[in-house]
Amino acid sequence: MRNGAVTRETKETQITIQIDLDGAGKYQVETPFPFLNHMLSAFAKHGYFDLTVKAKGDVEIDDHHTVEDIGIVLGETLAKAWGEKRGIRRFGHASIPLDEALAEVTVDLSGRPYLVYQVKMPKKKIKEFDTDLVEHFFRAVVDQCKINLHINLHYGKDPHHILEAIFKGFGRALDEATQIDPRLKGVASTKGKL
Repeated sequence: MRNGAVTRETKETQITIQIDLDGAGKYQVETPFPFLNHMLSAFAKHGYFDLTVKAKGDVEIDDHHTVEDIGIVLGETLAKAWGEKRGIRRFGHASIPLDEALAEVTVDLSGRPYLVYQVKMPKKKIKEFDTDLVEHFFRAVVDQCKINLHINLHYGKDPHHILEAIFKGFGRALDEATQIDPRLKGVASTKGKL
């Protein structure tokens, strides 16, 4: 079983995440942010991950703490799930359209954290959700699971479509990168370690 579970409790947030990399796209997501719930559900569904997220936080102060901490815990959970990365393909790529939007997501489970986030949002808010928090979320994920993640928006006008294409793309790219390749012995690196 390639799964992970992490609980993080601070004075600001209480978050538990479980993931099964070899799931069927089942999800149960409960955060204070309906839009983020929708995005994480799309990530799980299109990555074929079974995902459970339960998060509470000091949203009366700011949404940033909770969104960033969800990213931290998701990154830690992913790292637990793939462990030493033996036999995995390592690289993944997805180009996802959603109506007028086209997003490209490329991932390398390299062991070196780096985020490229080339996304210009036409609006800062989707209802009450601050779209700028999405970059912070992905940076937290990247830093914790030590992946190289490139997110590029080719075009798009509707912020909901843009972000949904990104989260679906992240799921698809990560699913590809975490697939076991029977031809591979050890890890996909000339160094012998990722």
